Amino acid sequence: MALQVPDDCRFADSHEYVRPEGELVRVGVSAFAVDQLGDIVFVELPEIGSQLERGSCFGTVESVKAVEEIYAPISGTVERRNEAVLSSPEELQNDPYGEGWLLLLRPSDPSQLDDLLEPASYRAKLEAS
Repeated sequence: MALQVPDDCRFADSHEYVRPEGELVRVGVSAFAVDQLGDIVFVELPEIGSQLERGSCFGTVESVKAVEEIYAPISGTVERRNEAVLSSPEELQNDPYGEGWLLLLRPSDPSQLDDLLEPASYRAKLEAS
């Protein structure tokens, strides 16, 4: 099964993605992770202004199957969170790389983006699993 892996994103091993947008990065959960979760019923996200450390848990996604923690792919400050996903968690499922994004972060160290997987590497990881 070929899952969507956009060429303008970088990926964490834990299946979160970042998409650079000027000085900010959009953070979400990959289509692969969303597919593994099944029907999503609840999303919990941090407040605007929260400081996230790379690798720390910043929220949860609850599906009919499980509750999964979401980890910060890079360190930064939460500038915006997607209120639409909080009120309609199915948005995450319907369009993980579009309307289903989770956070807009202001990176505290933009060089951390270089530590994330490029799309080709992420595709290879998925194909190997």
